[in-house]
Amino acid sequence: MLGRTYEAQDCSVARALEVVGERWSLLIIRDALFAGSTRFRDFQRALGVASNVLSARLEGFVQAGLMERRPEEGHDAYVLTAKGRDLQPVVMALADWGDKWAAPYGPPVAFEHADCGGGARQETYCAVCAEDLGPGDVVAVRRAGPGTAGPAGRRAAE
Repeated sequence: MLGRTYEAQDCSVARALEVVGERWSLLIIRDALFAGSTRFRDFQRALGVASNVLSARLEGFVQAGLMERRPEEGHDAYVLTAKGRDLQPVVMALADWGDKWAAPYGPPVAFEHADCGGGARQETYCAVCAEDLGPGDVVAVRRAGPGTAGPAGRRAAE
């Protein structure tokens, strides 16, 4: 079984998985982003997740700065922070993949622009030439800098 941390990985994907990589995490974030869920019982009812698991995930999100706990009449509200809302493109990209490879009867949900109803989609493009990029068009390149491990990196100085 995999551990919960990836200390040996000098990779932002691994670091992100430490925060949102557990089974229910992105479903909770999805419901907060797109269904407006903020109440414990609403998450639990929609997802069917065990209360101890949901409690642990929500507390972890608060500790990680993805959500804030706000007292409201008779309950706590779990509200996404800017850091949590920044997961929207991740959830949409995962849904796009699922629509293509895991939805035999077609996409069960469509993402739309709230103002005009137009379809919303994720795109990958070059920041220099604006060319649309597909699989095989992108490579990962390590560069010495403040976030890398090694002599020139911040983590080496810790």
